[in-house]
Amino acid sequence: MGVLNVTPDSFSDGGRFATVEAAVAHGMAMAAEGAALIDVGGESTRPGSVPVSAQEELRRVIPVIERLAAATAAIISIDTSKPEVMQAAAAAGAGFINDVRALRAPGALQAAAASGCAVCLMHMQGEPRTMQLDPQYTDVLREVREFLAARAAACRAAGIGDTRLTIDPGFGFGKTREHNLTLLRRLGELVRDGMPVLVGLSRKSMLGTLTQRQPGERTAGSVALAVIAALGGARIVRAHDVAPTVDALRVTAAVQGAQDG
Repeated sequence: MGVLNVTPDSFSDGGRFATVEAAVAHGMAMAAEGAALIDVGGESTRPGSVPVSAQEELRRVIPVIERLAAATAAIISIDTSKPEVMQAAAAAGAGFINDVRALRAPGALQAAAASGCAVCLMHMQGEPRTMQLDPQYTDVLREVREFLAARAAACRAAGIGDTRLTIDPGFGFGKTREHNLTLLRRLGELVRDGMPVLVGLSRKSMLGTLTQRQPGERTAGSVALAVIAALGGARIVRAHDVAPTVDALRVTAAVQGAQDG
């Protein structure tokens, strides 16, 4: 899954793809590099970020989704928590909803169910503006698993079947470095719960503390985490640097014995 932030304030590449032309060109490039999904986001959810209106989010993402859906075979994902954005994105050609709030916003569950899209439910403790101030868990894996299981049950009750569901433990969303490392070490336990797991580790702040590198300098660390996640059973890896990540995952799959590489 290639990351396409059409925002001025995302932590890694805010402002680089804020025009429709730049965003579409980057999305096409990621698809050419091997991204099977392009995740279009019009509202930053980095730590400390503030919300934007639905109207502004729609203005940013819908033209990009329309053009990418028409120009590439990649599945277009909408990274949003707003039901009106989910509905409009699906109408524009998106086939995947990636929601950091796991469809908890009023109306989001119903909008996602009606869209026909696949859905990723992510765990987040708190809200983006404050989530990294002092995250606390008794048992981070158990609490993440219980939350995601409950949200999946809510989806099933709303008519979203298991074939449409993916889960994400939410690395960096209300978690310390040690919480993140624990979740990654024990990712296989989450995988064994039976739903496909998506991971978003690319350029995250934990890499800054581990490598002392700035976001744009974290490609090697991001690729290492992608490989570790894949070995742990992750089915979708969200990445800013698509080409090196795809290469690394192809090698990983070959070593694991995948038939198609």
